[in-house]
Amino acid sequence: MKHVILEGLPAVGKSETIELLARFYPGRVRVLPELVKTLVLDEGIDLFNERARLTAAIRKALPERRRDIEAILRAGYLCVEESHLGVHYAYSAALGDREFIDAFPQLADAMPVPDAYLRLELPISSSLDRQRARGTVQFDIDGPALSKMLTELDRWHDSQSAPLLRVNADRSAGTVLADVEALLELDYDSPGEQRDAAFDILLLLGRPASGKSEFIDFMAHLSSDHRARDFFIAPFHVIDDFPILWSMFEQDDVWESVGRERLCSVRRDGNYSVAHDAIWNFLIERINQQVLASPAFARPEARRTLLIEFSRGGPAGYRDALARLSPDILRRAAILYVSVTFEESWRRNIARYDAKKRDGILTHSVPRDEMERTYGTDDWHEITEGDVGLLQIGDLDVPYATLNNEPESKVPDVLAERYRAVLGPLYTLWRRSSGR
Repeated sequence: MKHVILEGLPAVGKSETIELLARFYPGRVRVLPELVKTLVLDEGIDLFNERARLTAAIRKALPERRRDIEAILRAGYLCVEESHLGVHYAYSAALGDREFIDAFPQLADAMPVPDAYLRLELPISSSLDRQRARGTVQFDIDGPALSKMLTELDRWHDSQSAPLLRVNADRSAGTVLADVEALLELDYDSPGEQRDAAFDILLLLGRPASGKSEFIDFMAHLSSDHRARDFFIAPFHVIDDFPILWSMFEQDDVWESVGRERLCSVRRDGNYSVAHDAIWNFLIERINQQVLASPAFARPEARRTLLIEFSRGGPAGYRDALARLSPDILRRAAILYVSVTFEESWRRNIARYDAKKRDGILTHSVPRDEMERTYGTDDWHEITEGDVGLLQIGDLDVPYATLNNEPESKVPDVLAERYRAVLGPLYTLWRRSSGR
């Protein structure tokens, strides 16, 4: 990404976030403060009572703001802006400012479209508390207006081509900033930091609910130094084919709602199952596209680890999937297979499913008959020999390791020992076989 705009409720921490990004990434990031707030302060405009004057000031300031953005992009920096005209439009709708609403289409067309919007999410009640704490009464907005604004802003985003990314901002500042850094693919570089000892690409395979997501969550909660030292994983980015599949299910819902047949899924027990096996190859091709377009892949010198997660089953599930992966990916990859039996996979699959939230992607569950058909058999142990070795895929020998993840444990020390025991030998084999 080259151009991202932060949005969120008042006092959510937007200004503080972009200031920290500018301070800690001077070689990568340039930031632009919120245009509306800058105009209000610089020109002494009453935000609520001088709306027409504010609209005129915005119109006048937009050409310079566009030039600033274009200059940052030409210089090769990531441009991070605070807020955007869509937010001001939503506030205008909440406040009944017809003049700006009428002017908005023309003003919006004058500005470049970002690669993504990033929303710092916070309950309205928390925003109100933070507004009172910061003591800037001239910018305070009450709860009903904020509720109307969010409704209008969500409606506006539905019509935009740029994606809306979300970060839960109702957590500690360090956790929020870490999530923002990860989404923006930023990692802190210091002259003394050792980044050579890390995988380039790690394929994370295994049955559903085998522990792949728990592995990623465990690594995400470690410091960069600890993770690299003990597990050979640098600041990392994850590419997972399940969100792609879930999006296809949701698109089928839309087709069905307009009277057309579903294309790739069928409804099952309040959830979905795959309609035909060609989807699995389609998902691998989408992984190829995403990986080859990823900055983490394009800039190996940045020393980031790319984690690629997927599950396959059937008599040739992994053999076929790995053969379809791009050789450019496999040349830089090692494979970690998280091993559990089918019955253990089913047990964990049920345990993690919250029926009250079954339309949430993080609480998905695969129906039993779908699990048996798709994942009842698994060819991983047929195509590999031993717990650590080289797997021939086409003309390439790709290092792999198998992690026995039974019995299930949520104890960090137990998980650390399991992961360390396989990642150490795997990293040694990967480094030796790749000539690094």
